[in-house]
Amino acid sequence: MLRAPLLLLLWLWLNLAAAAAPLPVPSPPDVGARAWLLMDYHSGRVLAEKNADQPLPPASLTKLMTAYVVFRELEEGTLHLDDPVTISEKAWRTEGSRMFVEVGSKVKVRDLLQGMIVQSGNDATVALAEHVAGTEATFAEYMNRFAQELGMTHSHFVNSTGMPDPDHYVTARDVAHLAAALIRDFPEYYKWFSEKTFTWNGITQHNRNRLLWQDPSVDGLKTGHTEKAGYCLVTSAKRGGMRLISVVMGARSDRHRTQASQALLNYGFRFFETHKLYDAGQKLADMRVWKGRVTQLPVGPARAVYVTIPRGRYKDLKAHMRLRPRLVAPVARGHEVGRIEIDLDDETVQEVPLVALQEVPEGGFWQRVKDEILLYFE
Repeated sequence: MLRAPLLLLLWLWLNLAAAAAPLPVPSPPDVGARAWLLMDYHSGRVLAEKNADQPLPPASLTKLMTAYVVFRELEEGTLHLDDPVTISEKAWRTEGSRMFVEVGSKVKVRDLLQGMIVQSGNDATVALAEHVAGTEATFAEYMNRFAQELGMTHSHFVNSTGMPDPDHYVTARDVAHLAAALIRDFPEYYKWFSEKTFTWNGITQHNRNRLLWQDPSVDGLKTGHTEKAGYCLVTSAKRGGMRLISVVMGARSDRHRTQASQALLNYGFRFFETHKLYDAGQKLADMRVWKGRVTQLPVGPARAVYVTIPRGRYKDLKAHMRLRPRLVAPVARGHEVGRIEIDLDDETVQEVPLVALQEVPEGGFWQRVKDEILLYFE
């Protein structure tokens, strides 16, 4: 008599369990460009990629690196937004996209930056390069120096604009890290990448990033195109507390690079979620210190810890700390003392260093002697 109700209960339980289980993450879209990459900004996790380490001509994506160098000069105070820049004949004659500055005129740095970012003006870009470094060739050395600092190990620049050259190339992965650095290090200047139009010399030009009109979550960054490079687009979008960066290189048309970028962004936001686990400098444990003025040292991450995981899997995360077996004073603040690993299904999805959150000077003579004896028997 009870068999039918029991079978019904079992059927309901199985269906509820299946409904509660997180959906498997499908394969990312094959967007058909020469290379692409989708990365979470906060955690740095790559969610989709193809040929991401293949050096390719970047066209005007180069101007992201030019902008980074100029922003650094502004931050260091060696350059100011209202500084006048004299437009050279070389800058005025530069081919390609133009801001339409006049040779011999003086234009403020802020206007040239907007002309470079919004209008992709090659004339504005060369003018900035010459103003910062004297010549565009010297400025390119600057670009390569900062690229190395950012870990862009598979990129090389010979000019500020992206004009074709066999020794001028980047990778999709390097460009994604450059975009993240621009967003992280220069929030006050990053806003220019979301401007849809800029008017100079009576001429209004539109930002070529079509996603600024199509997707309200998109707030930058840059397009690029030459015959050799194809159509390129680096985009960043923020939905809720999650920000993604997409890089598409070598698409076959303006429309295709826009569709490819939108498809990658939609995929990332639909199937993944990003969580902040720990704040920068948050104490996670106390660690025994030998021969120091104190015996306990607070340790934690030097930077905020984020993790990007498939949707619905937050409760399945597990954190493990791996501390050095023996720590002897003196210990400097920020010294790495171990690592924290975040695992999901026996796979490490994030790993960050644990550092000393305060300095521990060497202890007095008797403290050192006592600890030396204790260490001997440990």
